[in-house]
Amino acid sequence: MEETLRGAGVSHGVAIGPVRHMRTAVLEPPAARIAADQAPREQARAQQAVEAVAADLRARGNLAGGEAQAVLEAQALMALDPELMADVRRRTAVGSSAARAVYDAFAAYRALLATAGDYLAGRVADLDDVRNRTVARLMGVPMPGVPDSDEPYVLVARDLAPADTALLDPSLVLGFVTEEGGPTSHSAILARAMGVPAVVALPGATALAKGAVVAVDGSTGEVLVAPSPERQAELRRVAEERRAALAASSGPGRTSDGHRVPLLANIGGPAEVAAAVAAGAEGVGLFRTEFLFLDGSAQAPSEERQVEAYRAVLEAFPEGRVVVRVLDAGADKPLGFLTPADDEPNPALGVRGLRALLHHPEVLLTQLRALAKAADGLPVHLEVMAPMVADRVDARAFADACRAAGLPGAVGAMVEIPSAALRARSILQEVGFLSLGTNDLAQYTFAADRQVGAVARFQDPWQPVLLDLMAGAAEAARAAGQGCGVCGEAAADPVLACVLTGLGVTSLSMGAAAIPRVRATLAKYTLAQCERAAAAARAVDTAEEARAAAHQVLSGE
Repeated sequence: MEETLRGAGVSHGVAIGPVRHMRTAVLEPPAARIAADQAPREQARAQQAVEAVAADLRARGNLAGGEAQAVLEAQALMALDPELMADVRRRTAVGSSAARAVYDAFAAYRALLATAGDYLAGRVADLDDVRNRTVARLMGVPMPGVPDSDEPYVLVARDLAPADTALLDPSLVLGFVTEEGGPTSHSAILARAMGVPAVVALPGATALAKGAVVAVDGSTGEVLVAPSPERQAELRRVAEERRAALAASSGPGRTSDGHRVPLLANIGGPAEVAAAVAAGAEGVGLFRTEFLFLDGSAQAPSEERQVEAYRAVLEAFPEGRVVVRVLDAGADKPLGFLTPADDEPNPALGVRGLRALLHHPEVLLTQLRALAKAADGLPVHLEVMAPMVADRVDARAFADACRAAGLPGAVGAMVEIPSAALRARSILQEVGFLSLGTNDLAQYTFAADRQVGAVARFQDPWQPVLLDLMAGAAEAARAAGQGCGVCGEAAADPVLACVLTGLGVTSLSMGAAAIPRVRATLAKYTLAQCERAAAAARAVDTAEEARAAAHQVLSGE
């Protein structure tokens, strides 16, 4: 009998197929003791295993590119953590096998992370994945990962490790469903990048029977169990109509009455440029530069290496706009040469983003000089922005650094902290544009970690208070005659893109896969309709009500 389950839809589209479950279980190694003379051998085995796991994670990241590469590089650093390996050596020295020592050392570190604040607690899943891979290698059992299947399927898991999600084969994995995660979890972000329908935060997802046919609607968040043949046909028809509308859409982003809203791409490195160009991106609204820094090196990349990587992106958008975010490190992206060596009680509220760069001005200056050299002689419109700007003092410090480096283009600030949204007029006295990072803006507004499924509802960008903050920033930019774009995950929601346009946002940047859908939806409505939808969404109290109110206005009901 057909049953409807509801989670959070995070990647548009419809997938229908049989359930297959992620292989995640690793047997606990036996606690048998080893002879003292075997300790050096076991220590060497453990070291070789973690190095092999780290190398595999980096290789997967190199293949995947973009956001996945940055995540997997950080996970590889976790595998090679010197404190963890020191604990492993201590345990083998007193009689533990390599596998048991790794298992117990990771368990102890896991307990520390789980009680060290939401941001670090959110890294527990990544740590578990590293442990599972290392223990499996040492025990000679199959590595955890996606199931083997000769036919396409819907992947179901408690959560998806970045190493697995990054290399999913879209020809086999029709869509996926997870029990945990949220709209900005790793699995959600990578699903959107792949263009695979996905639903996360679905209670009881792992209880779905293997082989059961499910229909996953990544737009509504609905998962239909055992849909009838008639219902399957209806869903496929709707999906085909959506695809046809996308195929018919082309050209610059604009409303039906001609109001221009440039549609830009979020990219994580040169490997993602081709997809952005193919999707019709009018430029880059968020070029994440972390991929160059998260390579396990004890120092920042050279200026020459940075120039080469930046120029590869800038050359792809002649006459286009490319907005580069300088290094955003700290919190869940620690860097030994940049972020504090001592443990912060809550890294998300500590020295991260621009704060870390201002503590290490030589790293910032090198990056800014590299960007200036990369743009030299090119017709591209280079703009550079800082992450985690809190106030005018931050904005002035960044603008001064950009001038000192001889950057030719506009200087901007990301609005990710409520203080920046509320004091946007002041910040715009120092910089020439704003970019709304909706993921962190939600996190800091609601004190809700974006990686924790239990508070996923606060990460919904439809929350009216977030719309209020974004409207205030957009109005401040309009009054100053400056631009205010959105580069957070909110821009990838086609209906919300219309609402953001109605709030006064001047550009939208998203994963390349979302651009055609946003372009097609925006072209259906006038600016006035978008403004009425925005006003209706702000007039209610919950994300669900805001979404429904905007839909009602745009549908003409």
